Amino acid sequence: MAGHTDNEITIAAPMELVWDMTNDIEKWPGLFSEYASVEVMERDGDKVTFRLTMHPDADGKVWSWVSERVADPVTRTVRAQRVETGPFQYMNIVWEYSEAAGGTVMRWTQDFAMKPDAPVDDAWMTDNINRNSRTQMALIRDRIEQAAGERRTASVLAD
Repeated sequence: MAGHTDNEITIAAPMELVWDMTNDIEKWPGLFSEYASVEVMERDGDKVTFRLTMHPDADGKVWSWVSERVADPVTRTVRAQRVETGPFQYMNIVWEYSEAAGGTVMRWTQDFAMKPDAPVDDAWMTDNINRNSRTQMALIRDRIEQAAGERRTASVLAD
């Protein structure tokens, strides 16, 4: 049995701003609340290999892993996978962006399976990822919308 999640949010900001802010991996600790640090290990064109380290969990454990991400600015999609899978057999993520009335839709689809000896099963992780994705997406939306508002204000003041 594998896990699958599909979450999306509309951000009241232009596509370019949403794309730029969510694909600036080095700034993820300021965009996501769960990441303590990001270390870019390698860049090759639109492909980035990086280590994500989370803030300690409730038990004080710090989770960290290496992921590989390929952004396609033409199709406005990003495909990512964990290179160091940790408790996952595999973890594949697709980010899709599309223009919509009032802004930009950002969609995250995740397909994964937990290892047999993982501390949780696929169903538990599916619920956890769905809950956390909604939290992180709302936070990202708020931060991008704030940046968009600041840019509009700066533009008006410059005119």
